[in-house]
Amino acid sequence: MRINRLWAAILLGIPLIYLIVFFVTPLGMVVVDSFSNEAGELTLANYATVLGEAYYWRVLGYTFWIALVTCVATLILGYPLAYYMSLIERRRTMRRLCFILILMPLFTSNIVRSFGWIVLLGREGLVNETLLLLGIVDRPLRLLSTEVAIIIGMIYVMLPFMVLAIASVLQNMNGSLREASRDLGATAFATFLKVTLPLSAPGIVAGTLIVFTLSISSYVTPRIMSGGRSVVSSMLIYDQFMLVFNPFLGSAIAVVLLVASFALIIAYTLLMERRPARGTST
Repeated sequence: MRINRLWAAILLGIPLIYLIVFFVTPLGMVVVDSFSNEAGELTLANYATVLGEAYYWRVLGYTFWIALVTCVATLILGYPLAYYMSLIERRRTMRRLCFILILMPLFTSNIVRSFGWIVLLGREGLVNETLLLLGIVDRPLRLLSTEVAIIIGMIYVMLPFMVLAIASVLQNMNGSLREASRDLGATAFATFLKVTLPLSAPGIVAGTLIVFTLSISSYVTPRIMSGGRSVVSSMLIYDQFMLVFNPFLGSAIAVVLLVASFALIIAYTLLMERRPARGTST
């Protein structure tokens, strides 16, 4: 049944209106505020402050560093798990159980999960108690309020997104290609490097983009796990809006973070798109 123009306009118009009202309009207000001051005048003073002081550059760099480490760590941990779920485990019941276990943390608030890690990483937590029991350390380690604690919490929160993105590609992979590689004499490791890994590249790209974008905008986990001692851009933006009551400077920080993130994502996407083309030309 063909959809007439009226119904097509309605189907497209509803999500378009929703997008304009709840995304484009607030984003536009943030951009306008970033060029304004308390007197309602247009000014570049906010951007001069953000781009001219080394403190804001350090916070921005630290934000990208945490996101990058989280992205790499979730890829290293998530790819083998996605590979096992999609290509090794043949029983449907076990596959479904694995997916359920991966999805279960997503039904819990980030605040609850972060406080759970506080219990585990505390001086009298399970991690320190285990290390002391095994004789690995002589005294409890200071794990909370450190960069390590932030990264551990971020990995735990972001790992399901990486696993699901890669597993969705591996499950739809043509298995005859791997079988043909083995029939031609390639080892299992060579088949993985030459066939499975290149074909799973779209899932890797999607997973890294999702994890990276969510990590740079994460607020709850860095705030709780660092105890406020380490500052990322999202925490700085929140403080400017809610504590300092300077939404104009906070808006400028948000716009700078958005533009810098967008530039990195575009560069990464272009790099990943050119690599296959470069390989085929040789």
